[in-house]
Amino acid sequence: MRPLADWLRWQETLHPSTIDLGLERMRRTLERLEWRQPACPVITVAGTNGKGSTVALTSRILRAAGYRVGTFTSPHLVRYNERIIIDGREVSDASLVAAFERIDEARGDDTLTFFEFNTLAALLVFDTACLDAIVLEVGLGGRLDSVNAVDADVAVVTSIALDHCDWLGSDLESIGREKAGIFRAGKPAIFGAREMPASIAAAAQDLGAPLYRLGQDFDWQRDGERWSWQGRATKYENLPRPALHGELQFDNASSVLCALECLAERLPITRATIEQGLENVTLPGRFQVIRRAQPDVEWILDVAHNPAAAGALAGQLAARPTNGRTIAVCGILGDKDIDGIASALRGSFDSWIIVGLQSARAVPVDALAPRLANLDATVATTALDVSAGCDIAQKMARAGDRIVVFGSFLTVGPALEWLQAGSCAIQG
Repeated sequence: MRPLADWLRWQETLHPSTIDLGLERMRRTLERLEWRQPACPVITVAGTNGKGSTVALTSRILRAAGYRVGTFTSPHLVRYNERIIIDGREVSDASLVAAFERIDEARGDDTLTFFEFNTLAALLVFDTACLDAIVLEVGLGGRLDSVNAVDADVAVVTSIALDHCDWLGSDLESIGREKAGIFRAGKPAIFGAREMPASIAAAAQDLGAPLYRLGQDFDWQRDGERWSWQGRATKYENLPRPALHGELQFDNASSVLCALECLAERLPITRATIEQGLENVTLPGRFQVIRRAQPDVEWILDVAHNPAAAGALAGQLAARPTNGRTIAVCGILGDKDIDGIASALRGSFDSWIIVGLQSARAVPVDALAPRLANLDATVATTALDVSAGCDIAQKMARAGDRIVVFGSFLTVGPALEWLQAGSCAIQG
């Protein structure tokens, strides 16, 4: 049997393009596999930012209610297996390899992308897992993303901001139209931000999909560390705040409660299970706080890779003041809005360490460093990779300082591995 690592390396070379949006290859392969749409409820989540948090919150609440849930997310931080979770556990290497073998036999002359293999494997694993619910995170956009081969019973679009403009369009209306491609006729469509492009409403209206919008059809109100939520037919008061960091998590949690209200007949839940889910949800790499004792330094890991996410990171850092310095360890892919990211974080860091990433899409450090310096970033030094950058940051840091690793999943993942290899205590 070919090892999982060999399969993954081969998949990266099979298709001529890393990103090749479209559903034709997916549909042909699924037909050959004799795959059928899931019998259990499916929640599909798209959006520029907040997708991972929304998936994590949905799964945690449903699992607290005793439901067996499958989730599909991407990309991963440390292990590929993180992408497919069954009842809180990563899929095994053996299950992935078995799925890949079936997909390879069924694909015929089609050369599938890495992500298409990933999505197909998730669907095959879910097909035999006896699930009560499936939660799918869209990879890129929505309309032409391989996840959209599955019909959603509830579709959630978390937010719309400028990102992946080369594929989705250069304005919010175009991006909104692409992400609204996950809506289905007659099925609830949820929008989880207060500013909504008109294209979202137009897409829902054209399909006859009932649209639920944050601030109009459902909303939340904060009272200190507690909050209340009001849907169309349900109200919860004095809820615990989501365990994930950031004010935007109230928007994400509100969208989740709206989605679950829409599915109440098929997946009934109680207030107690909502509270358990909110209090116990975790999501690595999203303002994840790790403290190392030697020296007494706080590490914050955040995958923020677009201006909107960088702005949210800046706000979270400002809301969590420190007496020491704040040191950035930053690596960014070349198809990202580097100027916008740097501008959103202007003044957030005392010094920057620029690191190389293991990707053909990465910006070389000798190009990224001067570019960030020209945007008022105080660049202390560069490093060939993330681990070397973390070594430098740890040597630079004094007790009371904090180190913020951000810019990409490919930055945060290796940093998390580096921290896990040492002695540290995760605080949140």
